[in-house]
Amino acid sequence: MRTLLSFLVIALQFTFASDQIPAPPQVTPILIQNGIIHTGSHGVLDQYDILFDKGTITNIEASITVSPEMQVIEASGKHIYPGLIAGISTLGLVEISDVSVTNDYNEVGEMTPEVRANVSYNPDSEKIPVVRSNGVLFVNTMPTGGRIPGQSSLMRMDGWTWEDATVNHPTAMHINWPDMKINTNPNSKISIEQQEDNRRNALVELNEMMDRVRRYKKMMDNLPKEGVHDIAHDLGLEAMIPYVTGTKPFFVHAHEVRQIEAAVHWSNSQKVKIVIIGGWDAGRVTNLLKENHIPVILQEVLRLPMRRNSHYSEAYALPFKLYKAGVSFCISTSGSGFQSAHVRDLPYHAAMAAAFGLPADEALRSITLSAAEILGVDDRIGSLDVGKEASLFIANGDILEITTQVEQVYINGTTTDMSDKQKTLYHKYREKYRQLGIIRGN
Repeated sequence: MRTLLSFLVIALQFTFASDQIPAPPQVTPILIQNGIIHTGSHGVLDQYDILFDKGTITNIEASITVSPEMQVIEASGKHIYPGLIAGISTLGLVEISDVSVTNDYNEVGEMTPEVRANVSYNPDSEKIPVVRSNGVLFVNTMPTGGRIPGQSSLMRMDGWTWEDATVNHPTAMHINWPDMKINTNPNSKISIEQQEDNRRNALVELNEMMDRVRRYKKMMDNLPKEGVHDIAHDLGLEAMIPYVTGTKPFFVHAHEVRQIEAAVHWSNSQKVKIVIIGGWDAGRVTNLLKENHIPVILQEVLRLPMRRNSHYSEAYALPFKLYKAGVSFCISTSGSGFQSAHVRDLPYHAAMAAAFGLPADEALRSITLSAAEILGVDDRIGSLDVGKEASLFIANGDILEITTQVEQVYINGTTTDMSDKQKTLYHKYREKYRQLGIIRGN
């Protein structure tokens, strides 16, 4: 039985593996001429050139002199953007949500801080080419489940192995904040008292974990050098140390206003950094978030309102509300396993925010530079600036418009394969209907 299961796992991996070949490192300088460059950091530069070499942007000017070794691309009327960044996802950790052997994002146990997303990342996922075909070149992929499911990793959408694809690890330690609501329905299977006990116990366990980490760190710091190798190390507690000491942030998943308020107060009492993930009620506590300098990764703009009596535009207008209040935020898609394929819709979430008040440049920033800032990589990616990584794409229009097509992607300077499964199916069935005489032309 074990042999059979192992065979099935291997077979499924090949069945759902992309057949694309990752691009080799850039060896020829690439010059894109006369494009409309959306820098993400200092506005839009019309009819400008951008030059990159060995994976790094080396020059952006109105006119760059062409040299024989350059590959020159004419981009008149085309738009050039920095690679879009999804703040949270399970992309690469799940292929088909209903096929359990293709899922690797939920470990057993309530407290698994030692879990690393990047080591489970599948660089051959069929979803990756689809995502990058719409300009999303970086995804912060994360484990889920339990109270502390583990650490997320920022991955680039090309590479032979998870090591190749890793941009930054870890980006954060994730905490699923306890539900603060109490179901008062008399027909509820769980009594009010039991619900309160469950919530209280969850917070006690979380605080006890923090205390254990501090004690563990103190013990390790005071061990004589010759005795360090003789003690049994706790990988879970060691993984938590940078977060408990405030070096790195906790990403706290909290939607409802009481969850957000409780998480902020907890962070102050524990003296740790946090970022709110989800934040559907963040518009109700903008003063609290701004005063405590807590960023928000908004999980989905294209969704229904949180409450039945809420205005239909509640989710669409939330980014503008945070922007007006001065709260740092970025926009992301859903982080659930089922929704991992929909990371490609990232620009449309930002577009809806722009339609409901968020300035267009801020909407673009919310899926590029703002995301890079929250993830701690804004010195490398997120905008088109000299010295930053050459991860960008050329589109035939405004990326916030659903009709826009991404024509070419460059990841770390490499000319990336633009084919994907959906394009293959599109061409197949278009040819079918052409041959059947249902449509004409090519």
